[in-house]
Amino acid sequence: MWSGGLQEPENPSVWYQCAWVHDAMGQEKEAVPFYKKSLELGLTGEERRGALLGLGSTYRTLGMYEQSKAIFEGAIQEYPDQREYFVFLAMVKYNLKEYSDAMEILLRQLAETSDHKGIQAYKKAILFYSDKLDQLWD
Repeated sequence: MWSGGLQEPENPSVWYQCAWVHDAMGQEKEAVPFYKKSLELGLTGEERRGALLGLGSTYRTLGMYEQSKAIFEGAIQEYPDQREYFVFLAMVKYNLKEYSDAMEILLRQLAETSDHKGIQAYKKAILFYSDKLDQLWD
């Protein structure tokens, strides 16, 4: 990994910005070590939340599903109110063919965050059925 020329090699924000630039240029594989280094150096606040999302999402796009899942599950433990992690975790679970879990996560996020009148009218049913999609009633 390139690190020469950084004026602040111990500044986690600089590493995060390098990761973000690589991601923005479509160089996901090259972004990974920059994300990892920024987190290792103790990135905090909004940038940390962004780096976790970026690293997890990048792992997913590279087909590194288990690594992605671990990042998002850890991020959810650290930031349980950041709903975007749940949505990205659902995408990973889809990739891992964990379809029921993926749908449950998405349905819960929809029911709990939407202010749409129709969704809210059926919120209780959506939440009830979110983990029972394969169940049949006679």
